[in-house]
Amino acid sequence: MIRVAIVDDHAIVRAGLRQYFSTHVDLRVTEEASTGREALDIVRRGDVDVMLMDLSMPDQNGIDALSAIKLRAPDLPLLVLSGFPEEHYATTVLRQGASGYLNKECDPEDIVKAIRTVARGRRYISANVADRLADGLRNDIQTPVHEQLSKRELQVFLRLARGETVGDIAKGLSLSVKTVSTYRTRVMEKMKLASNSDLTYYAMKNGLIQ
Repeated sequence: MIRVAIVDDHAIVRAGLRQYFSTHVDLRVTEEASTGREALDIVRRGDVDVMLMDLSMPDQNGIDALSAIKLRAPDLPLLVLSGFPEEHYATTVLRQGASGYLNKECDPEDIVKAIRTVARGRRYISANVADRLADGLRNDIQTPVHEQLSKRELQVFLRLARGETVGDIAKGLSLSVKTVSTYRTRVMEKMKLASNSDLTYYAMKNGLIQ
């Protein structure tokens, strides 16, 4: 039996997934959450085998939640189920420690297949994502600039793009203002951008924020 936790801020999504999983004898939904903090509480209880998590959270962005969960439970398989197209986030979250990435428009049976795959300690990578990873290795296409950022730089970038101040980010990530300012400078240099407005425009253009 694979114990599954569903983390999504839409109750109807959780209900739909729970109902669908109930038709599979080897899956059981044992936990549900609607925020990143609640997801961490689930991790602390340690009674799940796979976590299925949306990237859009009401209390924090999915990258922050992913990082916090992997820090607490590095061996817990975490599948990202997102409304964002694969080309926007898939390779990024895989590099951040996710075990797989699925778009919400996928066939429900693909989700079941992915859960079973990561529960065995393997990664689930769709054909589209595999092609993108292969393209990146061959350098046939230019890697998006945001995929070149470190985990912490990506966190700071997404928060800046959403309009948070350096002070707010420092408090949210438990860092000093000076440290966050340093990360902001690195992000600007790597992305060759000049202002927070440029970051916001880039993030919206590339579908990283809504």
